[in-house]
Amino acid sequence: MTDFIAAEDRARLERHGLADFDALWALQLEAVDEPNTERGGWSSVYRLELDGAAFYLKRQSNHLSRSLLHPLGEPTFAREFRNIQRYRRLQIPALQASFFAARRLPGEQRAVLLTRALDGWQDLDHWLQGWPRLAEAQRMAILRACGELARRLHRAGQMHGCFYPKHIFLREVPGGFAARLIDLEKTRPLLLGERDRVKDLEPLLRRAGVWREAEVRVLLAAYLASAADLERWWRRLGARRRHKEAGR
Repeated sequence: MTDFIAAEDRARLERHGLADFDALWALQLEAVDEPNTERGGWSSVYRLELDGAAFYLKRQSNHLSRSLLHPLGEPTFAREFRNIQRYRRLQIPALQASFFAARRLPGEQRAVLLTRALDGWQDLDHWLQGWPRLAEAQRMAILRACGELARRLHRAGQMHGCFYPKHIFLREVPGGFAARLIDLEKTRPLLLGERDRVKDLEPLLRRAGVWREAEVRVLLAAYLASAADLERWWRRLGARRRHKEAGR
């Protein structure tokens, strides 16, 4: 995979001497959280601000995922970057990539992924924490935005794989809320039709325990093409939720 620089960010990165892998790898920044070391290597995230624009710089070493196409492993950022670009082609609202590159060194695979920060957006977890204090119009708009986001995702033939409140970002706009997704590493095509769609939605509803039945039905109504499907989906989601809870 060749190095990628978003056209809209190239001039800004070049002005600061950050339009190449080595410069971004060597940049001294304070990590926003502890490094992820689950895969034997490491992966860290840093915040970067340039000319009033904010980014998140991700760097990793030997933090690999394996697949049939990459049995020896590839940086997890490579898969995430491909998914970011796929979402963009399919017009699924999601985070935006500004730069991506990977390098093979003796005994080491490195990768850099730079994405635009979602400043002005809040994840769904944030809205759920204050859910009872929100105006009813805000609650209804958030539910519809989440349902419409899921509908666009699945109509494009994609399954997010981690459709959780912390991965759905929302921003209040005139007439409602806009929504988009982050953390696309586990995205894959919908292979099993409705079964995969239910599997994708159920974790969201399980984690959003503050939602009442009537509110979940608002989300499903925004998601489904036909109101006649609502009862069937309600039963299927309930059955999957009970199965997951019984398996704890």
